[in-house]
Amino acid sequence: MIKLFSFLVGLLPVMAVFSQVTVSGRVRDNHNRAVAGASITLKETYDGATADSLGRFSFHTTEKGTQTLLVSSVGYNSVEQKIELGHQSVSVDIVLKEQLNELKAVTITAGSFSAGDSKRGAVLSSLDVATTAGSNADITAALKTLPGAQQVGEQEGLFVRGGAGYEAKQYIDGTLVNNPYNASVPDIASRGRFSPFLFKGTVFSTGGYSALYGQALSSVVLLESIDLPEKSELDATLSPLVVGLGTQQLAKDKKSSWGITYNYTNVGLYFKVVKQTPDYFNIPQFHSGDANFRIRTKNGGMIKYYSTFGYSQLGLRRPDVDSLNLKDAFGLNNHNWYNNLSWREYLNNGWKMNLGASYSTNKDNILQQVQNAFNRPQAYPDSIFWMQAKNFTLLNRQDLSQLKAVFEKKIGGISYLRFGGEYWNAYNKAVYNDSTHQFTDNYSSLFAESDIFITNELAAKIGLRFENSSILARSDIAPRISLAYKTGKDAQVSAAYGIFYQKPENTQLFYTTNLGFTKATHYIINYQKMTRDRIFRVEAYYKKYEDLIKTVPVSYTYSLYNNTGSGYAQGFEVFWRDKRSFRDFDYWISYSYLDTKRNYLNYTTQLMPTFAARHTASLVMKRFFTKIKTGFNLTYSYATGRPYYDFILDSTAKFAVRDHGTTRDFNSLGFSMEYVPSIGKPKARTFIVLFASVNNVLGYDAVYGYNYSYSGVNKVPVQPPARRFYFIGCFLSWGVDRTQDAINNNL
Repeated sequence: MIKLFSFLVGLLPVMAVFSQVTVSGRVRDNHNRAVAGASITLKETYDGATADSLGRFSFHTTEKGTQTLLVSSVGYNSVEQKIELGHQSVSVDIVLKEQLNELKAVTITAGSFSAGDSKRGAVLSSLDVATTAGSNADITAALKTLPGAQQVGEQEGLFVRGGAGYEAKQYIDGTLVNNPYNASVPDIASRGRFSPFLFKGTVFSTGGYSALYGQALSSVVLLESIDLPEKSELDATLSPLVVGLGTQQLAKDKKSSWGITYNYTNVGLYFKVVKQTPDYFNIPQFHSGDANFRIRTKNGGMIKYYSTFGYSQLGLRRPDVDSLNLKDAFGLNNHNWYNNLSWREYLNNGWKMNLGASYSTNKDNILQQVQNAFNRPQAYPDSIFWMQAKNFTLLNRQDLSQLKAVFEKKIGGISYLRFGGEYWNAYNKAVYNDSTHQFTDNYSSLFAESDIFITNELAAKIGLRFENSSILARSDIAPRISLAYKTGKDAQVSAAYGIFYQKPENTQLFYTTNLGFTKATHYIINYQKMTRDRIFRVEAYYKKYEDLIKTVPVSYTYSLYNNTGSGYAQGFEVFWRDKRSFRDFDYWISYSYLDTKRNYLNYTTQLMPTFAARHTASLVMKRFFTKIKTGFNLTYSYATGRPYYDFILDSTAKFAVRDHGTTRDFNSLGFSMEYVPSIGKPKARTFIVLFASVNNVLGYDAVYGYNYSYSGVNKVPVQPPARRFYFIGCFLSWGVDRTQDAINNNL
């Protein structure tokens, strides 16, 4: 019996081997790629295996009958598959679908450049804006180094892809900024009102922007303000042009903060050193101040309020184009007050709410006179109407109140649905000499948009916007759709289509409200490959303009407007940024090709507009030397010549072209440097940044266009008030322990 028992015990392993079944196969993803390391087990057993580098697996089991094979891997949805186990080996192929993940998912980039830590695909940060030579910390000037933007230097604004400056709008925390630039002077560009360090994120859309925004035919710049500062601080600015003092105070519980800043600018001393072409009888002065508070709510939301006030005055004289001994004197006083209140809150069941309200008022008091050699006003009879029109006073006021609500809900995975509406009340009044023009427009819109992530490689954004204007008594519906597909590691293709509407300008609505919305239809496709330190992007587009505003002369002194204008813009753009190839060296290159024509205002037919250049390019270079605590920055910008026209009324009171041509090519080399002595000092409590810059280092003699006399005999070039602009300044901060990020927080 003992021998028999031993024999049977020894036979058991042999019997077990013969009763085992082999389960093998391969694990792939939906792109037929091997899923290495995938876990394969029979449910509720200890039998299983791990896939090798080729996704293959094999294991033995003694289980019989219908079993469930469980396959899982990090980043993929688990799969359960029924298999039948008998006496034969079983082979199975398993396909795992990748889980939707915000970090891995494709992003829609057609027509949009993002900036800020919150945006993947960042192109320009606040530090980039401040250290881009030639920008002098002006957001718009820095954006001009990106593809799509034109190098227009005689007026403020972003001129994007064949669009005029007023066709690009700026938004702060979701609401429109009615007057984002300082008050303008004819033929002299003004800079933006806002510091780049107010914002943690910036989106520069050259087309194809979200349905949450409207009233811009060409572009929107979306600015998202910072939440809470890192620590309390006191800041000061000292330079021959501007002095300023400000503070940001963070509560001890780090759940709220407040801040206040004041700056005074006077260029009188600067103008004595750097001579200007205009004769300034009232030296430009600017007072500006801002205040803010921020509160973090219990649910992790944020309430933010921002207010800024600006006052400026200036006066200048320039030679009158219609005479040899007369002057045109221009005086300006401007008051601007802007307020923005936003509330971001997380609600129950995955809902998110964004509420916004803003109010702004802007007043321009303008006095224009023809003066003689002794600076005394000259009057003219009605028969010399072209000279009489140069004597006027203009009191212009713009008030804009806004309310906006956006609600957002995750609808599965990482897809989102958002919808809402907004209301604007716009009051505009202009008193020209003794004639008063005014109107009030109640503008409302409803919008809905969804981000749909089908896989990590394929996503879509579909939106619809409805708009109504009371002053136009018109409504429109604007559909928008974008697609993105990931073509490989860090690479993707995006496409976008959208219709965009915009109201006519206030100066046109003062004379007639029998107008409709202007319209632009965008078609965009791009390819982008982005790694941590490199970005390559190429984009092509076509834009069709409809219902543009045309000027219709009624007589030699009076005109009306209609919506019979049209046009197009098409082209391609290339962008390359590289932070890797050279140590501590950052550079980017942008190039734009633009083919555009439009028939609008007083154009006689479809013509290339005066603000458009066929070829535009920029090269930006930055190098910081840690050993000497100094950074050097260079920006070179180039654009081919822009067209110019001299339009007149012929004998039949119709517009005709008397003269035309193309300006010389535009070239500009900007240089800036910053010295940060605070870097490397442990526990430093006072941080100093010394900054210096020069625009147009080589002294290129720029010509932006020409002004013509009434007779056409005199032709005067439009040029900058000085060939170069210089700036030196000292920026100080107390109360914050910073080292390598000193530049980022003090420029």
